Amino acid sequence: MSDFIKNLLVLALPASGKSEARKYMSSLTPDQCREIFHIGPTVQLDDYPYVEFMRAIDEVTDHILHLGTLFFVDHDRSFVDPHEWGTLVELLNEDYADLVAEKDISSAHPALDLFKRIDAAQQRAGAKIKLGRLPKDVLDVMDVQLDKVARKVSDAKQALCKAGLKDGETLVVEFARGGPVGPMPLDPPYGYGYCVSRLSPQILKDAAVLNVWVDPEESRRKNFARAVPPPGVDDTSIYHGVPLCVMLDDYGCDDMEWLLETSGEPNTIRIDAHGETYMLRTARFDNRDDKTTFVRTKPWSKEDVKTIHDELKRAMDILAGARY
Repeated sequence: MSDFIKNLLVLALPASGKSEARKYMSSLTPDQCREIFHIGPTVQLDDYPYVEFMRAIDEVTDHILHLGTLFFVDHDRSFVDPHEWGTLVELLNEDYADLVAEKDISSAHPALDLFKRIDAAQQRAGAKIKLGRLPKDVLDVMDVQLDKVARKVSDAKQALCKAGLKDGETLVVEFARGGPVGPMPLDPPYGYGYCVSRLSPQILKDAAVLNVWVDPEESRRKNFARAVPPPGVDDTSIYHGVPLCVMLDDYGCDDMEWLLETSGEPNTIRIDAHGETYMLRTARFDNRDDKTTFVRTKPWSKEDVKTIHDELKRAMDILAGARY
């Protein structure tokens, strides 16, 4: 069997170093990535833009329309309905299907289209629809107010769909999950076990899992540090902060260690989904001793590069080892 990793799930607590690890790998040539890390050129799916869009919706419904928040208990709090964690996965599944189909998603009203997509994803995830319950005149106002942020999400997806997913490329699906501190297993809809099980069979059948491993305390520390971007930088993919209440209530712990310990096979997590059992090869990039923050700025020292390179290679070799 080939050692090539077709679908890579990059899972970690917030601010763990996921983006920095990907940025480091993207600094290498395609041949280096294939030979060293067993991946091709990457095509990225991430649920964070949808979280940002839901936050933007709440800004409009609360501060402009005076209807209160729809998705979050408050602007610095968790989801009203925790099943929205599943909603986000359903949006990723749709993104994958549209990517493979190279679907044209261009629209004159991207906000209205995103409202419909979110409603449909909520229904699939077992969450209550929120936007579809609003009167048309309210939705029309929201369409205007949210056009810019919706167009940013839509344009990014349109660019991905136009390029498609080619043979030899690696799909990277990235998200953070966890739950409040408590006994394992985490109750659905919290945790990786639940959210990975909601990924489509087409993603799961060729998936391997890279977990960027940090403790919750380190995740909180790095989260607050990254919320202050350097002057003139507004890249929310790297420089954004999760509110403290959310860090405690939704990311107070995660279930990756429990999944690894209970799978019955080393370096594997067991996911029961869609009437099947998926034994997903899993490796942990150990970032408890910070190996990634330096990637945010240049120049990079040879010592820092060697540290991140060696640990990434060790983890990716574990994932590729199941495919020899």
